[in-house]
Amino acid sequence: MQQPSRTNSLGGNFYALVIVDDFYRFTLTLFLACKNDSDLALKILDKVLENEKNSIIVFIQSYH
Repeated sequence: MQQPSRTNSLGGNFYALVIVDDFYRFTLTLFLACKNDSDLALKILDKVLENEKNSIIVFIQSYH
């Protein structure tokens, strides 16, 4: 039995984490090597927003 083929990004990552700011409709796409990296990516994004934009993440909504 053949395995289903998986398409990876140019950087070799298989997963994409899409973040949408509902107020500004700003979209950010992060490419991840595995699903477990999403927690670390959100923590890094939180620190970047706090330092560069002087704002905080108030609410996170997930659509699986």
